[in-house]
Amino acid sequence: MYQPDALDLRLLQALQLDGRAPFSRIAEVLGVSDQTIARRYRRLRTEARLKVLGMADHGRLGRTNWIMRLRCNPEAAEPLADALARRPDTSYIGLMSGGTEVMCAMKPRNQQDRDELLLDRLPRTRRVTSVDAYCVLHHFYGGPLGWLNKIDALDPAQETALRPPLPETAPQAVVPDALDEKLLELLRQDGRTTATDLATATGQTESVVKRRVKALRGTGVLYFDIEYDHEPFGHGTEAVLWLRVEPTRLRAAGQALAHHREVRFAAVVSGEANVVVSVLCRTTEELFAYLADRVGAIQGVRAVETVPTLRQVKTHTYAPRR
Repeated sequence: MYQPDALDLRLLQALQLDGRAPFSRIAEVLGVSDQTIARRYRRLRTEARLKVLGMADHGRLGRTNWIMRLRCNPEAAEPLADALARRPDTSYIGLMSGGTEVMCAMKPRNQQDRDELLLDRLPRTRRVTSVDAYCVLHHFYGGPLGWLNKIDALDPAQETALRPPLPETAPQAVVPDALDEKLLELLRQDGRTTATDLATATGQTESVVKRRVKALRGTGVLYFDIEYDHEPFGHGTEAVLWLRVEPTRLRAAGQALAHHREVRFAAVVSGEANVVVSVLCRTTEELFAYLADRVGAIQGVRAVETVPTLRQVKTHTYAPRR
């Protein structure tokens, strides 16, 4: 059975900081050989299904994200989750609670795509009993800030050496052209695709591709995230919390949640439950302690609904079950 060690964790955090960092640079910072890093990376890809993915920050593109809760008959939940997972504009799809709820994050490119799914397809889907859609109003944690940023596998000097420059503060939404869109599509499939392969796929020179990727990162439109199996690392309990927070306490509550080690995602959303939080714990007992001791201590939290994730169907990418 695969047993990750401290070097694996340091490599994961290094890749979370900079998904395109050369192995030679990571090796130098971590004090090991290039070959060791390459070998560990291959093992993580095989044993923990590690993927480094280039992601587009929809906030920088002026697009709005949505979170959906879909309730349906038990026999319909898994086919519905699989159908949603095949869409390129969905992520973080989970079978929740007692297997009668599907949760899904949606990143529509435009209003037409949003309305086609929310107002047309889902309401007409057989055996779907209710559709609740929540507009994401403000992010406190998630996106470019991954959970691996919090694991403290690297010391401060190593983090500083590996962290890329912060993106610029964009005064208005960035409008990518056709080449930008193609590069984002290719890097979403594999964030470590070489400049040579990107140039071949786009019909551009390597210098043009490198310059465009650098520009996309500089504006914050492009960031890199890590997808991997959590269970080999001892984190087998996932849950989504729906919080009702007093409006005057929203900002302070969100900032407190963002600093919690257990929190992978936290945002203010529309609806009666106005804060949604994704958490990752080792056990259900650890989840209980987090709810009682950390969430319970946040001022302004009036109610919490805890919804365990039975199975994560899709994070960023989707592989059908065999």
